[in-house]
Amino acid sequence: MQLGNAVRIQRVIKGYTQEYMAEKLHISQNSYSKLERGYTCLTVKRLYEIAEILEISIQVILPQTAFNYSERV
Repeated sequence: MQLGNAVRIQRVIKGYTQEYMAEKLHISQNSYSKLERGYTCLTVKRLYEIAEILEISIQVILPQTAFNYSERV
C-alpha cells in the first residue's frame, strides 16, 4: 500500500478533513492533498507529525516489510 494512501485511510477513520490536517501541519490543503496522493515525498519527521495528529503509532502508517528482521536474530 502506498504510504500516502495509508495516511488517507487513517485520516478518514478519524473523521478529519484534509483542511484540518493541513492546518495542523502548517501547510496548504493543496500541499496536503499532494502528500496523500504520493506527489510529495514524506519525511520521517513529517510522518511522526502526522501520526501524532492522528493519535496513532507510526507503525500503523508504515508499510509492512516483506522480511521480518526479528526472525533472523
